[in-house]
Amino acid sequence: MFPFYLKGFSLGAGLIIAIGSQNAHVLRMGLRQQHVGLTVLVCIVLEVLLIGLGIAGMGAAIGGNPVLLGLAQWGGVAFLSWYGLRAWRAAWANHALQVNQQAVVMSAAQAVTAIVVLSLLNPHVYLDTVVLLGAVGAQQAGVGKLWFALGAMTSSVLWFVLLGFGSRLLSPLFARPLAWRVLDGVIGAVMLVLAGTLALGSVA
Repeated sequence: MFPFYLKGFSLGAGLIIAIGSQNAHVLRMGLRQQHVGLTVLVCIVLEVLLIGLGIAGMGAAIGGNPVLLGLAQWGGVAFLSWYGLRAWRAAWANHALQVNQQAVVMSAAQAVTAIVVLSLLNPHVYLDTVVLLGAVGAQQAGVGKLWFALGAMTSSVLWFVLLGFGSRLLSPLFARPLAWRVLDGVIGAVMLVLAGTLALGSVA
């Protein structure tokens, strides 16, 4: 079962680790020491729910339809390839994560509202967790779906905990463009490897 878990973990990590509004907000809250645990918890709950719904829903939708299954497989190959190449392109960009520590203190309700809005109003969240993870997870045989989902969920949990509670240690690192270049390069390689394995599985 470990290969299914590892595939879910790798794909989930590759999709979630990126410069974006959600991750930037979690990092900011961690640096300011404002409602860190609450912010991290909300992120984890939302990600776990979306991953579970995506894999269960996509599995029910395409599991018994060879045409939809083929479309999901080759669509996943195309998207993973595009995502990997985009990550490699981003590796050459001169970017870093800027965090403004001068901000008004948020209440707990404001903190929850902010992260829910940033998470659920981001179309990439649905594309990544529901569509892509759902489509790839639905193709795993038998109990492999469960292990794939657990792997993807684990990567989300670890990332948000690390980002929120380790933000003071991580911020100097990710303020450097080189750190994101290396990370983007690794993500690109992981995505392209996953695209290759998915393509080989489709051919087989």
